[in-house]
Amino acid sequence: MATLEQSAENAGINEAGVRRRDFINIAAVSFAGVGAGTALIPLVNQMNPSADVLAMASIEVDISAIQPGQAIKTMWRKQPMFIRNLTAAEIAAAEKVDVATLRDPQTLEERTKEGKRNWLITKGVCTHLGCVPLGAGEGEVKGEFGGYFCPCHGSYYDTAARIRKGPAPKNLEVPEYSFTSDTVVQIG
Repeated sequence: MATLEQSAENAGINEAGVRRRDFINIAAVSFAGVGAGTALIPLVNQMNPSADVLAMASIEVDISAIQPGQAIKTMWRKQPMFIRNLTAAEIAAAEKVDVATLRDPQTLEERTKEGKRNWLITKGVCTHLGCVPLGAGEGEVKGEFGGYFCPCHGSYYDTAARIRKGPAPKNLEVPEYSFTSDTVVQIG
């Protein structure tokens, strides 16, 4: 029996049955896990979007110089954006349209923010094949409904940027936006 106890001590087994070699194995695996995690962090981090892409995630536009009846074009995420200050007559014309007769039925209220119904903000990309409609720039053709006209295939949009005539299947898209002040709008 004395020889059995001596060989247990020589093997490094204590009374709980844990060997020194087990501790070394656990420490080595833990060290390797921390090392692998440290090596993976930069690898995963390099897949994040770059600073210039993050900067284009949203833009702020000063709308204080846009007079009623005027529109401007700006770029967001490499796409044209139309920001239009609707006149009272344009708002009335948009509200007078029977929504049930529209191909993509939406009211002007659904396309604008409450309290800011005169500000219509849309993507400047025709929903037919992706051309840029006319009507936002000074002197551009607005089409027979007073909104936008796509010269590529003849889609006509009204003052609320809703499709009224032509091959486009949907209205000009309204992006996510919010007013940060009375004169600044944040798109995105």
